[in-house]
Amino acid sequence: MCVLALAWRAHPRWQLVVAGNRDEYHTRPAAPLARWEDVPHILAGRDLLSGGTWLGVSEQGRFTVVTNLRGYGLPEEGRPSRGALVTGLLGGADPDAVAIDAYNPVNLISIDGDRAHFLSNRPETLRTNLSPGLYGLSNGTLDEPWPKTLRIKSMLLDWLTRDADRPELLLDGLREEVLPDIGLDPATPSDVPQEPSHSPIFIRNPVYGTRCSSVVAIDADGRGIFVERRFSANGDAIGDEALSFDWSISANV
Repeated sequence: MCVLALAWRAHPRWQLVVAGNRDEYHTRPAAPLARWEDVPHILAGRDLLSGGTWLGVSEQGRFTVVTNLRGYGLPEEGRPSRGALVTGLLGGADPDAVAIDAYNPVNLISIDGDRAHFLSNRPETLRTNLSPGLYGLSNGTLDEPWPKTLRIKSMLLDWLTRDADRPELLLDGLREEVLPDIGLDPATPSDVPQEPSHSPIFIRNPVYGTRCSSVVAIDADGRGIFVERRFSANGDAIGDEALSFDWSISANV
């Protein structure tokens, strides 16, 4: 996942809305969004190389999403998969106790019941609680004003301030391939040679690009929808999945 916007308790109807894109090598195998047979309360796609995921929901009142951090070189071999962080937190691991220093450079947003957290491990370990609000995250620091991060936050804000009754419409904005003329350019180039230094929300590249778009929306009563749209190496949409779920905060508090 390389860019996302997240609204946490910032709307009278929706307690959580997330819209984001996962950028990855097209050759890395992944399973589409599904309810996991081995852990039925988890809804997520699955990285078939490491077994983890990049973004997921648990019907036990949890949400977690992870992004890599650019500017620190290629991942060090021997460290655990960052996708395992997501799986562990969706399974009930304590965000205050997770050994985030053991992983390659990573950002993470985790929501557990009525608590929202942001974690990062570069340039130093950071754990902070998030207040209700609108946040943007890519492969830099939280709310770092890269053009695509500002643009995706603006897109989500526009949706929230209008009808805000069809979350799947956010998928259209996640397909935007125009680089916005706003914000500050990243201070360091990507560690992925095929990724442009300055990229739009949607990256069309036959080697490394946007693999899927995800939208999660959970209303004040805990009724949720999770929508995923997948893309080929040519940037063409090749399939959608949509799952409804109940977000039972009472299971955790």
